[in-house]
Amino acid sequence: IDEPSLGLAPLIREELFAAIARIHSEGVPVLLVEQEVSQVFKMANRNYVLSQGRILAEGPAKLLMADETLRAGYLGL
Repeated sequence: IDEPSLGLAPLIREELFAAIARIHSEGVPVLLVEQEVSQVFKMANRNYVLSQGRILAEGPAKLLMADETLRAGYLGL
């Protein structure tokens, strides 16, 4: 799913992420490209941070969140 929350109202965005989480919890693999990092990190098993088509970092959310440079420069957190 490529940028599903783009342009959506906050309430609709919440419903969308809840639906994606339900699908994932039922064992269906989901490949999600999304800039709403905080939502994705709640449900993703594996994360990739891309910049200009290159993988800058990969791993579980906890590992990526521990890198302050990555957090500030790329994750917007």
